[in-house]
Formats: sequence, C-alpha cells, structure tokens
Amino acid sequence: MSELSSPIRVAIVGAGGIARISHLPALAAAGDGVRVVAVCDVDPDRANELAEAHNIPGRYTDLADMLARESPDLVVVATPPVAHREAVIAGLDAGAWVWCEKPPTLSLAEYDEITAHEKDGGPYASYVFQHRFGGAAQRLRQHIRTGELGAPLVAVCNTLWYRGHDYFEVPWRGKWETEGGGPTMGHGIHQMDLLLNLLGDWHEVHAVVATLGRRVETEDVSFAIVRFASGAICSIVNSVLSPRETSYLRFDFTDATVEVEHLYGYDNSHWRWTPAPHVTDEDRIAGWAPAENRPSSHRAQLAALLAARAAGERPPAGGADGRRVMELITAMYQSAITGRPVTRAELDGANPFYHSLNGGDLPTAISRLQQKESRHA
Repeated sequence: MSELSSPIRVAIVGAGGIARISHLPALAAAGDGVRVVAVCDVDPDRANELAEAHNIPGRYTDLADMLARESPDLVVVATPPVAHREAVIAGLDAGAWVWCEKPPTLSLAEYDEITAHEKDGGPYASYVFQHRFGGAAQRLRQHIRTGELGAPLVAVCNTLWYRGHDYFEVPWRGKWETEGGGPTMGHGIHQMDLLLNLLGDWHEVHAVVATLGRRVETEDVSFAIVRFASGAICSIVNSVLSPRETSYLRFDFTDATVEVEHLYGYDNSHWRWTPAPHVTDEDRIAGWAPAENRPSSHRAQLAALLAARAAGERPPAGGADGRRVMELITAMYQSAITGRPVTRAELDGANPFYHSLNGGDLPTAISRLQQKESRHA
C-alpha cells in the first residue's frame, strides 16, 4: 500500500476549544483515510482530557518529542498565535504538512520564515480560512472570473463582534507580543481573506484604529478604505464592541449586488443576489446562486488540503495566497499608526512593520519609514 493510500496520520498541537469544536469534527468527517494519532499541549491535563474524549492514543507536552515518536503526515496547529511560527516550522522540518489556525503568524517576517522551510511538492503549510470554501463563495468567485456580474465596483467588509472584558483576561489576548493585534488581526481576518480571495490584489489602504472600550494594548476597533488593483473600492470595519454581532460582506457589480450576512459560518440561505434594474433575464438571474448548498467550514477546507497533498501541490490559503491578507493587515496597522496611506509595494524587509505589526519601537519605525521615503523621492 502506498503512503498516500494509507491512513493519514494527524497530530494536533494545542488542545483548546478550537481543536475540540472545529478541527476534530472536521478530521472525523474525513473518514477512514484520516487517523488522529496524537495530541500535544503544554498543559498535560488538557492534552489528556482531549485525548480521552476522542480516543487519541498519543499524549504529549513536548512538540519535538511528539514529532520524533509519531512521525505524523499532517500537523494541525491550534495554539495561541504566539506559538504558531515555532510549531509550523517544526512540523515542516519533520516532513509533515501543516494546517495552522488563523492568524497565520505575528508578522510578515515570520510568515516568510515559514515559507522558507517548505519544499517543492511538499510539505507545505496552509492556514485556516474556511469561509473561502463554501459553495456560494466559490460560485461568486466563478462569476467574477468570467465577468458574469460585470465589473466589481464597491464592496463592504464588516466584522462586528462583541467580546467582553472577561474574554481578554486570557493572558495572551489583547497584546501585540502574543496575539499580534486586535480585531483587525484576530477576528476580521476571516472576512478580509474572503474579500481578497474574491476581489484579488489590493493597491492602497487608508486606516484608523482606536481602543475605545477594552483594557488591551491593541486596538478594539478599526476602519479602513481599500483601493483594489481592479479599481474597486472597499470599506472595512473590524470591532469587538458591537452587541448585535454580524459578519457582513457586500459586493456591488455593474449588473448585481451580492451580499452575505452570518456570524461564524454561512450556507446558501445567508446569501442574497440582487440584479441591477437593467438586468431582466430571469433565467440568467436564476443561474447566479449555487445549486449545491455547501456551507463554509473547516471540513470543506480540510478536503481541499487533503486533495492538494495527494497531488503534491501547494494547498489553497498557503504561500502567496495565504500571505495576501497578512499584507493587508500589516498595511492597515502601518497606515493607522503613521497617519498616511500605505501601498502594497511598501511591505518589504526594510519596512519596520514587516517585522512587527505595531512597528516595534514606534519613533524609530517612523524615522526609518521617512528615511526610506526620502531615498525614493
């Protein structure tokens, strides 16, 4: 039996809620072709509890020990963001493909460091952006590619959630060093990834951030205006201060408006397709919505990841494809902190925000940016 026809041996790193609620059900739904062989967590009680609940034989507190003993084919990283870089690199270096929770890393520098540990044909790292994989989003992506709805003109991308003070009592939350940012980084990233996956490359962003209601180092709300390479313009709002929670995206094309409103996941019922007044062909309109009702989910993304592994191809939501939303987030923080618009072309290794989303030592960061601009003037 070949390696790829044998059950794929999976190890879970991080035994918290996201592993229990999302990853393990997705892995179970993959069937007999996938077998979870180990779980690793710095808290032995938490690792044992998850392992007992799901009949997982291997229980570890040391990542290197687990990788050496279990030789997994796929490592699922479900740790706090500060631990992503180390776990993903360790998995890749051990020869495993890696599926890592969002946000991918704490900076573009960390993201690129991980990419350097990938190899042609695999192993590769992929990141959890499950909203791309629902049937309605994929149908819309097809329409955009073929021009069925006309040109994209205006978009709205809102992640309006509510997180109380108790949410931020978890030690790693709300801190630049361990979470990387506030709702711009940790919450709105899902909606923004779907936005970019549909509309393509962005060109310039103007942003503001504020800390209005939570005791955190980072922001608790952000606003941005983004200009895309296509010419389309989008407004983005990310908040953890919003009692009526919603995740909302709207796309205005020449011939239609397409909207989705949900909270943590959607199916076809969450989407609305509205023709422009000049579009009257009922058969054409009826063909816009997808026939299959495939919800967005970890399960749907895992299927795409396993198919890519079987083909020896880079999975979606990895490499340059997964990096694009990190670029946008970096530029949003840079724009908000420096008070000026930021273009995608600025996000190179000489930019202090490439290394830290808050620019590190802010006065030094601004000085370096000014020196860089003067050299290119």
